[in-house]
Amino acid sequence: MSKAKVTYVNGMQFVGEADSGHAIIMDGTPETGGKDTGLRPMELLLIGIGGCSGMDVVAILKKKKQAISGFEINVNGQKAENHPQKFNEIDMEFVIKGKNISEEAVKRAVQLSMEKYCSVKAALEGSAKINYTYKIIEE
Repeated sequence: MSKAKVTYVNGMQFVGEADSGHAIIMDGTPETGGKDTGLRPMELLLIGIGGCSGMDVVAILKKKKQAISGFEINVNGQKAENHPQKFNEIDMEFVIKGKNISEEAVKRAVQLSMEKYCSVKAALEGSAKINYTYKIIEE
């Protein structure tokens, strides 16, 4: 079982701490009573899916002996206009840098993450349409 604790600080600031012992600050904008000292919860959701899938892709590419020298995932979410303003659609772009990177290996790694391994993506299924692409930059 995973656990987390979210503690109110003041204004709209909260500190979230996971059972791993790591913590993160969340806060709202000044317009919502916050002081803009931390991430918004919905930003954490986008970061979460990027991190989850990124870890999958790196692990798979390492097993396939691909020498990646850089990797980033650009994640964009489109929110609904009405409350609860959930993400209706999330676009993910996987950008892999390296020398002699196999396109087939990248395609398969991203596909496996998105269709089988990424638990954050699985948690969002049925709520948001998730699109993904990849790009390889030869160095």
